[in-house]
Amino acid sequence: MIWSILARDDEGRFGAAIASRFFAVGAYCLHAQRGVGIVATQALMNPLYGPAALMLLAQGHAPRSVVAALIAADAGCDQRQLHLLGALGPPAAHSGAACIDWCGQTSGAHYSVAGNMLAGPQVLAATAEAFERSAGGTLAERLLAALAAGEAAGGDKRGKQSAALVIQGDEDRLELDLRVDDHAEPVRELLRLHAVSGERFQPFVACLAGRHDAVGELDRTRIEAAIERFHVARAAQRGEPH
Repeated sequence: MIWSILARDDEGRFGAAIASRFFAVGAYCLHAQRGVGIVATQALMNPLYGPAALMLLAQGHAPRSVVAALIAADAGCDQRQLHLLGALGPPAAHSGAACIDWCGQTSGAHYSVAGNMLAGPQVLAATAEAFERSAGGTLAERLLAALAAGEAAGGDKRGKQSAALVIQGDEDRLELDLRVDDHAEPVRELLRLHAVSGERFQPFVACLAGRHDAVGELDRTRIEAAIERFHVARAAQRGEPH
C-alpha cells in the first residue's frame, strides 16, 4: 500500500519521500537519526522497526544485519516490508512473502526504493531513474522528483491519499518534515508545500538554536539577510538570475 525512496547526500543528510492510498502515511513509516541512518517500515508496517533499526545502526551493525535481526524477532515479518540506509555502505531491504503484489525493492549506491501493492515494477524503476537523473538538485528536490515519477508510472494501484517528505541534517531535529495526510493529489500538494517551505521556512529554521549554536540568530536583520543569501544560493544552483 506504500512506496518510498530513501537517500543520503555527500553532506551527510538523509532523506525520504513516501506516498500511499492510506491516511497519514508520514505519521509512522519514516524514522531518521542524525549521522546514523534512515528507515521506512511499510506494508502491514511495524512501527517498532524504526527505533530498533536506528539503535542497531548506531551500534555499528551493517544494514543487512539490522534487517535480519528485526525480522528474526517478528512473528509477523511475512507481512512486513522494510528498507533502510545507513551512513555508509549499501542499503538493505526485506519484503515479506505475504506482502501484496506488486511488491519489491531496488537500490543504488546511495538510495533505496521499495513498495508494495503497486501498479507494477515500473513504479520502482521510474522512481529510481528519476532520482539518478536529478543529480545536481538538493536532496529534497531529487526525492520529490523521484516520487512524482513513480506516481506517473502508476504508484499505489488503489489510488492516492497521502504523501510525506523528511530531511535529516546535522541537527537532532528534522531539517524538513512535510506531510500531506489526506488529499486528492498528495504528491502534487507535497511539491507545492516544499516550494512554499523554501520561501522563508527553510532558511529561517537554519537560524534557530542548535547543536553548534545554543542561542541561534536573534537579530531580525541578520535573519532576513540569511533568508536572502539562501535564495541567492538556490538561484545560482539552478542557473537562474536573482
